[in-house]
Amino acid sequence: MDFLNAFVALANYVLVPGIAYGAQLALGALGVTLIYGILRFSNFAHGDTMAFGAMVTILFTWWFQSMGINFGVLPTALLALPFGIAATSALLLGTDRLIYRFYRKQKAAPVILVIASMGVMFVMNGLVRFIIGPDNQRFADGERFIMRARDFKEMTGLSEGLAFKTSQGITIVTAVAVVAALFWFLNRTRTGKSMRAFSDNEDLALLSGINPERVVMVTWLIVAALATIAGTLYGLDKSFKPFTYFQLLLPIFASAIVGGLGSPLGAIVGGFVIAFSEVTVTYAFKKVVGYLGPEGWEPDTLVQLLSTDYKFAVSFAILIIVLLFRPTGLFAGKSV
Repeated sequence: MDFLNAFVALANYVLVPGIAYGAQLALGALGVTLIYGILRFSNFAHGDTMAFGAMVTILFTWWFQSMGINFGVLPTALLALPFGIAATSALLLGTDRLIYRFYRKQKAAPVILVIASMGVMFVMNGLVRFIIGPDNQRFADGERFIMRARDFKEMTGLSEGLAFKTSQGITIVTAVAVVAALFWFLNRTRTGKSMRAFSDNEDLALLSGINPERVVMVTWLIVAALATIAGTLYGLDKSFKPFTYFQLLLPIFASAIVGGLGSPLGAIVGGFVIAFSEVTVTYAFKKVVGYLGPEGWEPDTLVQLLSTDYKFAVSFAILIIVLLFRPTGLFAGKSV
């Protein structure tokens, strides 16, 4: 019985949150890796793109709520999500036309595009904070839990309860559906195959008659969808605060690099590696150790390797280790 209680405690605070957070990071890292694989530069504005998409979704959610429109037990934000994706698509296509296209035509070095993306990042960050404010914004509604800890205890008779939030369930289901759709698109459709060919060899793709501007446009549209979905899911699961998305850029990049920049599969695996590393290292194992140890014995300390204040430091440490010992990542930076 104590073993089951220990497992439930671990599932409640490590496994379920780790899977949900990993799915959010994986969606974010997919956007980064697509831009790197096809447009060949690291987009530092991706975290704030997520913030922008989530912000537009929140504004439409509030509008729907004010008119009495809801989605029943599910969050109203799911109804507002298409509007967030549309606005983010317009923003990214406009940014590409105004800024990135100029440098592409000049055949500028990737580092120039990286610096340009940093400028875009600060502009987006300021824009989001100006429109919605710098503070926490809560927009989740509908049924909060799929499974409540109290109900789980009554069902199982265990002293430890398992809570499963609706936002976590939606995150997991949505991530699976989005990843499946993306891989189907890249591998089965003509446009997806054109994108992969462009990623493998740009010159050969151009000789084959592939339209580079169309590839770029479709890439930005996919990235806009991924960023908005990831940003909204993260906001539903935690809360929305513009500066948090600025900080989230580190674990997202760490996920993409750990998996192998340019590899969609690597981005997904990297997202879960980073998420579980962060959650496990910052979790206080006192309760779990108490269940598994001798009866009546419980450690005096929290049995916590790092405080949650150092959560992002875990991503940074893993990133450094991977760059030192396997700079190509787990999947050797395969192309899209």
